[in-house]
Amino acid sequence: MNERVLTPRNRGFLFLDSHPAGCAQLVADMWQACPAPADVPEGDGPVALVVGSSAGYGLAATLAGLKRVGIRGIAVSFEKAPTVRRTATAGWYRTAATADIARAAGRDLVFLNGDAFSDAMKEQVADLVEQRFGGRLDYLIYSVAAPRRTDPATGATYASVLKPIGRASRTKTLVFDDEGLGEVREVETGPAEGDDVEQTVAVMGGADWERWIEHLDGRGLLAEGFATAALSYIGSSLTEAIYRQGTIGAAKADLEATARTLNERLGKTVGGRAVTSVNGAAVTQSSTAIPGIALYTGLLRGVLADGLVPPIHQLAALWDQLTGVAPLDLDDEGRVRLDGFELADEVQTAVAERWEGATTSTIADLADLDWFRAEVRRLYGFSVPGIDYAAPVATDVPWPDHTL
Repeated sequence: MNERVLTPRNRGFLFLDSHPAGCAQLVADMWQACPAPADVPEGDGPVALVVGSSAGYGLAATLAGLKRVGIRGIAVSFEKAPTVRRTATAGWYRTAATADIARAAGRDLVFLNGDAFSDAMKEQVADLVEQRFGGRLDYLIYSVAAPRRTDPATGATYASVLKPIGRASRTKTLVFDDEGLGEVREVETGPAEGDDVEQTVAVMGGADWERWIEHLDGRGLLAEGFATAALSYIGSSLTEAIYRQGTIGAAKADLEATARTLNERLGKTVGGRAVTSVNGAAVTQSSTAIPGIALYTGLLRGVLADGLVPPIHQLAALWDQLTGVAPLDLDDEGRVRLDGFELADEVQTAVAERWEGATTSTIADLADLDWFRAEVRRLYGFSVPGIDYAAPVATDVPWPDHTL
């Protein structure tokens, strides 16, 4: 067994290794934080598929589904195994910990590691639903953030970019120096060129979500009343030039248009529905790559403190709405809105004031830097309370076995 003492090594917000014990404790903490249902689910729960289950909101969807609803089914992610020189990715260790929780809860949840964009993965999932889970799928949660996608139909590979549309965008952003001190800088991002928008939409839009539904429906696997939700984000006017009005925003708009198409189709075929779920801000491996988002999220935490609703609570609310425990809270575009705590007028006004005054010399007073820095480290299993980081830890944790 390969045991090592692991210390965080990073390049900006990207860490080179992950801590298995820290990742496991983080999952356990999320499980504890998820509110228990009024009636504890008994017997076989509904069959669910979570695509993108190992990180961020997808991980929260998996854990909240287990605890609030008692789901069984399949969770799909794409993670790297440990090697002699490197640990596994954090999502690998989080998946192993989630599998332990599902097993302890008596839920049959299969974890698959591979390319969710591929037809081979869709076929593997369909076979499992048919052979292991009674041939009927009740829910599909879609939470995929990826830099590129190969279209199985054409073989073409598309790459997503984070760029504004129409003109360059100049924004403040937050970085940390070698001593961990926050620094506010201005960065400029050039506008989308050529087919940047089309490429990003092809990766992050609704095409793959729709392909999942078509594949499963084509196999006759969608249960009566089947419901599906794709997880999304809108965010603040402070970040809209690079986000909602940029290439990624075009992809989100395509995702929402796909939801409307799927909702109409599922309503006719299985009495089902499709929605996008607009979640509130959180520190995730995807969000830290977007210029300005780190600064915005740190300032938002400075305003809200513990009023910043964590992903596990948001996804518990989504499951309640999907299962009918609570009514669907839809906006005029038919989107589930879980971001009200973030976009309330008084909150956005306070964040905007802090954004305007944010400089390297003032940022420590305006943003919760300690929280943000710790949240980034916790994405990789570091800075998790209760973990002895001076102790050696086994890094060759196996992927969960799904044989019966």
